[in-house]
Amino acid sequence: MKANELLEQIREANLSYLLLAKQLINEDKAEALIRLGIDENTAVLLDQLTTAQVLRIAASNMPMCSIRFEDPTVWKLLSDHGKDRAISGMHAAILMAGRSAKTEV
Repeated sequence: MKANELLEQIREANLSYLLLAKQLINEDKAEALIRLGIDENTAVLLDQLTTAQVLRIAASNMPMCSIRFEDPTVWKLLSDHGKDRAISGMHAAILMAGRSAKTEV
């Protein structure tokens, strides 16, 4: 993959992430904080961004989002393709919500 292609993919991912984040925050701020793994201040900043600001930020060659969990248990739960996939997903969400609550304290 050429460097230009990689940078363009980062920019597209940034735009998608920022638009999704703004939508989630607008629809349900409390849930957005958990799902996005962000704090209240970041949510307020994201919510206040204009379209022009979103486009400028998305044009950065630095990814705006990152993998936010390092716990092997969460990875196992999310990648489990067993018959209880829905339960595994809920369990992973509970673990991540608990981790988010611990970091905010």
